[in-house]
Parts: sequence; structure tokens; C-alpha cells
Amino acid sequence: MPPPIPDVPAISNRSASFPISAGLALAVSTAVVLLSAGCRPADVADDGADQSSEMPTISADTFTVQLQSWPTIVRSQGSLHPDEHAVVGAKIGGRVDLVHVEIGDFVQQDDPLATLDQQETLLRIVQAEAQLLQARSTVGLLEGQSADDLDPKNAPPVREAKAIWDEGVAAFERAKTLNRRNAMSAAEFEQAAAAERVSEAQYVSSLNSVAERLASIAVRRAELAIAKQQLADSVVRAPFTGYIQQRDIAPGTYVATGQPIAVMVRTSPLRFRGAVPERHAQALRLGQEVRLTIQSVETPSIATITRISPMLDPRSRTLMFEAEVGNDDHQLRSGLFAEAEVVIDPAAQAIVLPESAVVEFAGNQKVWKVIEGVAAEQTIVTSDRRDGFRRVDDGLVVGDQVFVDGSQGMVAKVSVPGPQAVVAANESATGDSKHLGDGAGKTDAAEVSDSSVPANSRPQDDPNTRESS
Repeated sequence: MPPPIPDVPAISNRSASFPISAGLALAVSTAVVLLSAGCRPADVADDGADQSSEMPTISADTFTVQLQSWPTIVRSQGSLHPDEHAVVGAKIGGRVDLVHVEIGDFVQQDDPLATLDQQETLLRIVQAEAQLLQARSTVGLLEGQSADDLDPKNAPPVREAKAIWDEGVAAFERAKTLNRRNAMSAAEFEQAAAAERVSEAQYVSSLNSVAERLASIAVRRAELAIAKQQLADSVVRAPFTGYIQQRDIAPGTYVATGQPIAVMVRTSPLRFRGAVPERHAQALRLGQEVRLTIQSVETPSIATITRISPMLDPRSRTLMFEAEVGNDDHQLRSGLFAEAEVVIDPAAQAIVLPESAVVEFAGNQKVWKVIEGVAAEQTIVTSDRRDGFRRVDDGLVVGDQVFVDGSQGMVAKVSVPGPQAVVAANESATGDSKHLGDGAGKTDAAEVSDSSVPANSRPQDDPNTRESS
């Protein structure tokens, strides 16, 4: 026979009961006691003290945040333009005989650029000289004698008419005497009177004729001057000192009046043309300094604002300006792209950090700040960068203590090895370094007392950042 089946207790659908060992019950009780005990403030303080005592201690160079000289600068992009740009044309038409220049040649003012055929012009000069000589001879002008010095009454035709008139006057006086004595008929007397009046009219006419001939001399003299001017205009000359940018003709080419011969530019000085946003338009002044950075030139160029547009561009809401760039050595070329920094407030101040103090991760900028002897991360917002420094817009206040080298940062107690570092920003816009703080000296970039700041190359400006203050 099979063994009997033992009785199995029925299991309720609502709950099931299991036996609990003594060890498990003790563990649960202990956990409850610990949780309830963890709510006591005294224990929390004890835990914090334990954690602080367990914190590592690091040695790091720090500095105290201060306001430093940070001139307000507006950035602008533009190009270098020539001081003068001229399309040189021919004043007269003709065939090109000689071309004296090539592209890139440097010429002085009035140097010949091209020469037109002069044969026809020379013949016109000969013709004008002969016509002038003919006009002078009609009034008896001698060689070297000016027509302006001639008295019309002394001209030969006038003297002849005056003599005839004098003879007519004398004959009329004799006729009067004979007429009073009844020795002359009335007809003869009237004839003598008429002859006197005719001779007078001839004299007046001779004066007018001489005046007309003198005017004709002036016309011939002007024609000769025009012919000589055409001879001079047959040589096209440089209007100013500069470079030949373009040559448009060759020998044998026939050019019309006004047709371009060459294009010239004057590159000393050059003009930088840029624009500033509307909010900075009122701060722009003549004479303000502009620092130009050109990619192909190692040393920045210093320019001065010489012209400001009278109105803003209605589309871009910017104000155009021109700055004069010295170029006596002609090393800079027209058309070069340049980035400008306009110093509109040289006395402005800001909180400034060295690049080494800022740590960037996932788009966030942070520094390590010392709070009651413990290092902690602090998120900041920076904007402008200059010569290894950044301007802080938010996150720090004057008096905060910050690590000089952010890469050394960690949550730990901080032991400063020596006197606190003094960090000063370089005024890149003016070239002067001003250091704020006790014992600070002058340097080109930054100075740290009893510590060293890693040398950082100048960062590239964010292309979207167009201004800074």
C-alpha cells in the first residue's frame, strides 16, 4: 500500500503567511532604528564633520577677483580701400603711339602713362602761329610787342584816316572864308563841308577797324594756345602718385575723347571702411584709435577714425566709418580683409580672468572658487576674450577667490602655498598693461606673484561676437 499523504494547509487568496526567522527580524529592526536615528540633526553634523575630516587637501595658486581696466571695444570687419581711385582717360582722341606703364608700376604725379600721335597737333600749331602773325601785321605790331600795349590811334590805318580828316577840316575852313567873301559858290561850299564830314567818318571807321583787328589777334592767340594744349594733352599723365592697377590700351589703338587709358590707385595712406551697431553709433568720434588685424600681416596696424557717415544704413542699422591707415612703405595692399577693434571707452572696467582659470565642458564655463577654505565649482558667463584673458559677465563678484589654474580644481581643502597671486589683464586696445592690486607690476599679458600662469596663445574670437564692453 502507498504511504499516506500528509495534510497540506490551505493557502488563502488574500495573503500567505511564512515563518520569519529571528535573524531577519533583528535586521529589520536595526534598519528601522538606524533610519529613525538618521533624522536627528546632531547626527547630520557628525556625518558632515566626518566627511570634512576625510576631504583631501591640495595646494593651489589662487587670486582674488578685482575690477580691472577693460576698455570698451566694438569689433568690426571690413576691407582696406585706396585713398584715391581714378580711371584715367584721354582728353583728346587719336591713335596711341606709346604706352609707358604696365600693371603694378609705381608712378609719380605727372609721369607719362601714354602718348598719342602728335603729328596733326604739331601742324595745327604751325597754322595757328602763321594766322596770329598775319593778324598782328595788319595793325603794325612789331615782333615782341604786345597787342595790349598798342594804342589804336597810333595804328597806321588810323593815322592815315586822321591825316585825311585833318586835310578835310582845313579845306572846309578855307571854304568858309571864301564863302564869307562871296568868292565861292554855294555848291562848292557844300561840297567842301561834305568832304570834311566824310573824312571824319572814315577816321572813326578806321578806329573800329583797328579794334576789330586787335580782337582778331586775341582769337588767333587763343587758337594757338588751344593747339599747344592739344599737344600737351596728347601725353596722358598720372593725376597723382600711386600704382597702375589696370592698363586698357596698347600701341596702335585708336582712342576717343574720354576713353579709359589706365586705372590708378593711391595706397598711401589706405582707408579702412567698417561699421558699428546702432547702439554704439553715438559713441563713435573722430580721432578714435582703431586696431586692425590682418591675417597676412603679423603685426596689427593702428589707424585713426577720420570720417563718419552722417546717417545710419536703414537696412543694417549700422553706422559706417573710415579710418586712415598709414602705409608709407606700401606693404599693405588695397582690398585686404581686416578685423577692427574700436576703443570707444578706454576707462571702462570689468571682472577679468586668465584663460587658465576657466574650465569648459559640454558648453558650460566654470571656475574653481574657494569658499571657507574648500574648493567648489562655480558656473560663470564670459563674453570678450583678449590676449589670454576673459571678461566675466555673471557668476563672480569682487572679492571671490579663484584658482589660477582651473585644471587643478577638485572638491578638497585648499592650501595656498604662498602670497596670493595678482592677475592683471592686458589692455590690448591701447597697448598698456594696468595691474590692480597690491604689489602688481606691469607686463604684456599677465603677472602672477609666487606662481605661474600657463602661457596661452590668444584665442580666436567668436565670429558671432561682434562687440564687447
